[in-house]
Amino acid sequence: MVTDSNPGELEELLQQWYAPAYRTAALLLGDAAKVDDAVQEAFLRLWRFRDALPEGDGLRPWIYRVVVNACYSSARTETRHAGRRAPQDALDAVASSDPTPDELADQRDRASLVRQAILSLPTGLRAPLVLRYYAGLSEKEIATAIRRRPGTVKSRLHEARRLLANDPRLAHLGLGLSSSSQEGAK
Repeated sequence: MVTDSNPGELEELLQQWYAPAYRTAALLLGDAAKVDDAVQEAFLRLWRFRDALPEGDGLRPWIYRVVVNACYSSARTETRHAGRRAPQDALDAVASSDPTPDELADQRDRASLVRQAILSLPTGLRAPLVLRYYAGLSEKEIATAIRRRPGTVKSRLHEARRLLANDPRLAHLGLGLSSSSQEGAK
């Protein structure tokens, strides 16, 4: 838990959670400026409510809940201001692990297609999908993070996978997104 008496714990929290929070926000929002703002807002909220930070297993879903809520707030603001900002590609800056130039080009093409497909999902389906497959949360942790029942999380994951499996942008990639192929991932 972060306390006023030990500000070094805040630095540790930032070091441990900033990158996962940024990746999650980038996949939920897709716009670099909105991602930066949402992650900054999330960490400000974490600092503001640092006394409420749970210890142990409850910390991870709690942090993701704060990040997702900051993204939802940002998305609501964007909905009111739709069309006023130019889109940006937030995930192009994410570094990969030393691929060849050809592999890098292929990865970028695939990542762009997957990102477009994910961003086309309704927010209610996008958040559980991102938290499950990019943040690695369990269904129970996702339920805590988005304040929904585990059964709701399971059905939203199923529907998100179904929509992605039927997305023509992803059909030729052979990602194996059918519901039956994802059952083992639970």
